[in-house]
Amino acid sequence: IMWDKFIYVFVITLSTYILKQLFSETPNFIKYKSKFLIFYFTASVVSLILMPFFVFNPKNVMNALFGTQIIKHVTKVIEVKWFLRNGKVLAEDRGAVIVSNHQSSLDILGMFNIWHVAVKIAAIARKEIFYVWPFGLAAYLAGVVFIDRNNSKDAYKQLKITSDVMINNKTKIWVFPEGTRNKDFTTLLPFKKGAFNIAVAAQVPILPVVFSPYYFINSKKFIFNKGHAIIQCLDPVPTEGLTMNDVPELIVKVRTMMENAYKELSKEVLSALPPDYPLATMD
Repeated sequence: IMWDKFIYVFVITLSTYILKQLFSETPNFIKYKSKFLIFYFTASVVSLILMPFFVFNPKNVMNALFGTQIIKHVTKVIEVKWFLRNGKVLAEDRGAVIVSNHQSSLDILGMFNIWHVAVKIAAIARKEIFYVWPFGLAAYLAGVVFIDRNNSKDAYKQLKITSDVMINNKTKIWVFPEGTRNKDFTTLLPFKKGAFNIAVAAQVPILPVVFSPYYFINSKKFIFNKGHAIIQCLDPVPTEGLTMNDVPELIVKVRTMMENAYKELSKEVLSALPPDYPLATMD
């Protein structure tokens, strides 16, 4: 009986503490993490519900389109708005390789909010995400391609298989060429060559996509304010006539384009903020 009382008091105390933190005006760890948890929880629940339907048509990228159009509405709950620019680049019905910068798991939510513009997308993700069930399994059934970044031969093999689908079905492959999340507000990480090798081998265009910085998130101060992000589509970079010898130069060209666009977007969104705004770069 004593243990029952102890557990009861503990649960009530913990619940009260969590609620106070959630509704507090002051930034705190629980309030900060709750925004991400809402996104992850929604994605998991939707995945669980849709998986039985995906099983009947596995690895079809149209499954992903259906799922993303449900999950994307969580963006209203966490108070982030997405603005797509030059979306006609994504809308064209053709095989292509989309490359974008990678700052946070929120990039995925940004993708979900513009997925319907491109319609047919096969996203590339690191294999660890597959084991985050139920989302990982649903993503696999929805056509997401999981690669082992530590095994370049296997990763290239998977990308090659995907490129055949890209050409035959006019599907766009979405890759984060930085390979990992970039915490630096000022520049992009070096690009890995896999996406560019595939684009050149398939002779399809590269579509650079740039996410503006998430100025409204400060992980060190546990701040997650309402905010907006711009998703800028740059002009397609053709690969017709290029060979593997041209890949290093192609990477430099695309990365330079994206970095310049990122800096312009940074100026745009940051200049509109009050001078005392708690940016992550000010820590």
